[in-house]
Amino acid sequence: MTPALRWGIAIITLAVLLLAMDTLRIFGGQQWLGSWVTIETQYFYALLALLLPPVFFIKPLRWWVDWPLALLSFGLLAAFFLTAQQALDEAWEFGAPDWAVYAAVVLWLIVVEALRRAGGWVLCTIATLFSLLPLVTQSMPGPLQGLAASWQDTAAYHLLSIESIFGLPFRAFANLVVGFVVFGVVLQHTGGGQFFLNLAFALLGRQRGGPAKVAIVSSGLMGSMSGSVVTNVLTTGQLTIPAMQRAGMAPHVAGGVEACASTGGVLLPPIMGSTAFVMATLLEIPYLEVAVAAALPALLYFFSLYLQIDAHAGKQDLQGLPAEEIPSVKKTLAEGWFYVFAFLLLVFLLVVLQREALAPYYATGALLLLNQLSKQYRLDGSGLVSLACNTGMLLIELVVILAGVGLIVGALSLTGLSGTLVNDLLSLAGDNLGLLLLMGALTSFVLGIGMTVTAAYIFLAIVLAPALVGSNLHALSAHLFILYWAMLSYITPPVALGAFAAASIAGAEPIKTGLAAMSLGSVIYIIPFIFVLDPSFVLAGSWLASVQALVEALVGVWLMVGGIQGYLPGFGPLPILLGRLLVGLGGLAVALPGLAPLGPGAPQNEVHLLAGGIAVGIGLSLAQLHRSRS
Repeated sequence: MTPALRWGIAIITLAVLLLAMDTLRIFGGQQWLGSWVTIETQYFYALLALLLPPVFFIKPLRWWVDWPLALLSFGLLAAFFLTAQQALDEAWEFGAPDWAVYAAVVLWLIVVEALRRAGGWVLCTIATLFSLLPLVTQSMPGPLQGLAASWQDTAAYHLLSIESIFGLPFRAFANLVVGFVVFGVVLQHTGGGQFFLNLAFALLGRQRGGPAKVAIVSSGLMGSMSGSVVTNVLTTGQLTIPAMQRAGMAPHVAGGVEACASTGGVLLPPIMGSTAFVMATLLEIPYLEVAVAAALPALLYFFSLYLQIDAHAGKQDLQGLPAEEIPSVKKTLAEGWFYVFAFLLLVFLLVVLQREALAPYYATGALLLLNQLSKQYRLDGSGLVSLACNTGMLLIELVVILAGVGLIVGALSLTGLSGTLVNDLLSLAGDNLGLLLLMGALTSFVLGIGMTVTAAYIFLAIVLAPALVGSNLHALSAHLFILYWAMLSYITPPVALGAFAAASIAGAEPIKTGLAAMSLGSVIYIIPFIFVLDPSFVLAGSWLASVQALVEALVGVWLMVGGIQGYLPGFGPLPILLGRLLVGLGGLAVALPGLAPLGPGAPQNEVHLLAGGIAVGIGLSLAQLHRSRS
């Protein structure tokens, strides 16, 4: 038996054990493992004991390093599992016995090393420095000065409390995320990606720029399931990017379209990746509220992307695919109806019955059973093995990253900096909400470059979100604002990981692809300001206010796209630079709420609509004048 096969079997076994634990917990109620697991922290220790050691074999260094780290981590976590009830009764996080302190120090170091292997050097360095902050915070300058703690208290707090490694990120994973990760992997392995791609081709392939519009739908849907931008680009992009190039689209533009669509997928309900579940846990609200609030902003983003592609195709005179390359809608649905059924079942369980923990397991079970009716995508023995192995590897990497990010949260909690940093931000911004939002956007973007989206969101949800909420912004809008800006690093140079992954498939220059993605997705830089300034856009107000906000945003985005591309869908070219500028600024004025009124008591809506209307009217008049003269 080869080493690769041995590790594959081990990972599959771990995945099966984890899923057995999670399903017993969900379906078995309080007595899900009898006398073995009596309190929640025991479940957390068991979960980490299953998923932490394998990272040293998935990302190996040297066998004489990997084996001791794996065995030591499992043994120490098993010891904490057995003493969890005593630790809870005696409050060990504030006064642990010596053996527990030393064990916590060793596990602290092991988690840091595991994070380096699973999340990279940048995230590891940030988490390590923050985890050490309680030891030196008394000597730190200004905003970073907080309550000091000894190394014994710091280690105990990191491993024995539910505020650090087992804090909000880990608890969200343990309670909700596992089932949705499994559903996304199963959907991909049963041919769901190809089905959504074929369906999008059948519906949109003949339109101008059709293959690019197909990428929006297919990559958006699959991105919502997978929760990973780069993974989505590397899977659906293998099919969408060559199709766009065959239709005449430049390689860097085709790569940019796929990067934008895959990035938007992570912002699209019903799943939205693991970050949305962390958000729900942090805000102490049902996940359904997060998904509902994220619906209109996601709709606006994909609408803007569709218009950008339509305008680009109209300007470049790009045609759709020939009829012989377009699959039949009827045949596509006949072959893959069970994907639609599983998706609708998931939505029904989430929205109507509100069974968040059960929903992905029922949907996954239905998908696996119905998949056996498909001749083309039926899973055989090797397919099931690959499915289990990929599920295990994804869960292992995800839980290690969330545990590592928990060190940051724990350090801020122990030192009290999570509150003082908020006050410092508010003091720095003064009463200027615009400045605070710009500071928040820039901070989210910079952290999104060096950290995973989930890690960047968690850090900023602790530090920045309370400052935004303290400025009378809606709490859910503020958290979504942070999430959107953390996502933007995937399409914005100099990093732009999503665009660079797409460039490798398209055979284009990475920076050029990143700039194309930034241009095509440019409206996403405005959307967070729209919904953070107007809570009705996240359905926090009346239905009438939400409809009005959506209509204004759609019209504004349509006009902004015309200004950006120099081609207004439904109107035609905007050849005069001044006209483009006026139309774009007019669209911005229509879409953005909260502009200062002309005088006391003047309605804000009338002011920004009036300003936008005047600018648009002048811009379109200039374009029409140029057209008549030509």
